[in-house]
Amino acid sequence: MTDELGFDAAINYREEDVLDGLRREAPNGIDVHFENVGGEFLDAGLTLMNNFGRVVICGLISTYNSSEPVPGPYMFRNVIMKRLTIEGFVILDYAAHFGEYNEKLAGWMRSGQLKYRIHVEEGLEKAQEALRLLYTGGNNGKLMVRIGAAPN
Repeated sequence: MTDELGFDAAINYREEDVLDGLRREAPNGIDVHFENVGGEFLDAGLTLMNNFGRVVICGLISTYNSSEPVPGPYMFRNVIMKRLTIEGFVILDYAAHFGEYNEKLAGWMRSGQLKYRIHVEEGLEKAQEALRLLYTGGNNGKLMVRIGAAPN
């Protein structure tokens, strides 16, 4: 992620504890946390938030298929202690801007300013397997299922 995509730092959650990695990579704490996973990832972020930080919650994918009640977040007390602002983010709230932002994103992609990865599974018969990849972290990039020939 650092070499190919240009991030300043990265943590491999499969190889190290997320909280330990965040402590190393954000030694001065976190001002903005964009959450899409939940569970231990949300707790790690909440643990290291700076006073008056902002937390944007777009998803909690680690909890979606839980058959048991989902505990936590354990560090929710930091919302009070650090005077955090938490807001949910739903893309549909910005539907009126889709055209404008689509043009900007496409331009950044064409120019190479926006780097991305696409993980493609071939065939409709792979759709169920591909969906599982979202919940296991088995995909490497934006996950898509190609169900027909690639357009010319």
